[in-house]
Amino acid sequence: MRVAVLNIVGLSPSVFARRKSPALQAFAQKAGGIRTLAPDLPAVTCSVQASMLTGRRAGDHGIVGNGWFDRSLQEVHFWKQSNHLVQAPKVWDTLRERARAAGRPAPTVANSFWWFNMHSSVDVAVTPRPQYRADGRKVPDCWTHPAGLRDELQAKFGPFPLFHFWGPGSDAHSSDWIANAAMEVERRHEPTLQLVYLPHLDYCLQKFGPDDPRTDREIREIDRIFGALLKFFEHAGVRVMVVSEYGIAPVDRAVAPNRLLREAGFVALRTENGREYLDAGESRAFAVCDHQVAHVYVKRADDVPAVRAVLESDPSVERVLDAEAQRTAGILHARSGELMAVAASGAWFAYPWWLDDRRAPDWARTVDIHRKPGYDPLELFMDPAIRAPAAYVARKLALRRMGFRTLIETVPLDPSLVRGSHGRIETGSPYSPVLIADGLDHLPDGTLHVSAVHDAIVHLVEQGGSRR
Repeated sequence: MRVAVLNIVGLSPSVFARRKSPALQAFAQKAGGIRTLAPDLPAVTCSVQASMLTGRRAGDHGIVGNGWFDRSLQEVHFWKQSNHLVQAPKVWDTLRERARAAGRPAPTVANSFWWFNMHSSVDVAVTPRPQYRADGRKVPDCWTHPAGLRDELQAKFGPFPLFHFWGPGSDAHSSDWIANAAMEVERRHEPTLQLVYLPHLDYCLQKFGPDDPRTDREIREIDRIFGALLKFFEHAGVRVMVVSEYGIAPVDRAVAPNRLLREAGFVALRTENGREYLDAGESRAFAVCDHQVAHVYVKRADDVPAVRAVLESDPSVERVLDAEAQRTAGILHARSGELMAVAASGAWFAYPWWLDDRRAPDWARTVDIHRKPGYDPLELFMDPAIRAPAAYVARKLALRRMGFRTLIETVPLDPSLVRGSHGRIETGSPYSPVLIADGLDHLPDGTLHVSAVHDAIVHLVEQGGSRR
């Protein structure tokens, strides 16, 4: 059976409860209902996707978050794309090995925008990859395997809409482009398994929170895109599975662990042109903040108790896991922090360490996901202090086209703007991630661990399951 796995980011029972998604609701009813999933800490994109595709926990596959501190380079790295970072066999490796053992032809696999999609062993890959020009411009583009597919897709659908994929302009245009690319991959290659990532619902849920009526439009949009994909794939004889990595829960406050650690004397800084930059390698302790979870890296073992006490002193920190607690949970890896902090319900972790916004790094107000040593949801907002945002951005882009280097400073520094987040475990709540597919009657009722998605994919590809 050929299978398409649609990852609708942010989809949860709370989204279904808004009753703005008739196509998804009909699909769930036909499939026998919605199964909820239980992720490990942290419940973030890269970690959950790795668990889904390997059937293992972070302690085995090594993806401890969207970013982590590389102790050999003494640098924080976020949103890396090499598939070689995932230290466990993927579902396509499992399928190929089982086909080889059974004497069957090897299945073909396409990955349309799931993460860690570069230089893997899939047959077809499409993933975002901007051009970073020497003059400072960031030009929308994508990376594909085979390489020629990049030009063919962009000739047909236009350049990949990078600024609708992330940043203050994020919206359904990104999911539409990916959906169109996925359908084109199906027409050209007819893979046995295709993974499709549909991101845009996530953005409004983080900006406004899951209960805000402004999310209804984007729910209707993802339902429209899903309905078109479902019709297309079913017509092609491809069975559809829907998953999500996490649900978005409401938040009303932010805590900045690095400010707590700075005030306690653990964070080292460099001052350049009056601005303060984290010196991770010189810091006795600092936090890599990732939504509602933070890996805290502590240089000296004898500092661990004191660092833990600093974090636990803030009521918005629910708990702090040491190495033994992480090992027990199956999430301890060489990339993990000596401590892992988990935010309390309603709170999230902001990465800043500066105490005066005038001292913020020069990139703090820009969309710069690779330079920031922490996840920054404020990149989804346009700074309300900019009176004419469109004119401001147009002027900055014109200067760049003329060869001038200039910062596009659209990102506000007010964390109270963020109304939705994820990362902590919301099992049993309306904000759990979901699994929806026909043909999975063999799975137990109740909540499944996200690693069970691996076996569910294998089952559908190999057995097809029974149709209702």
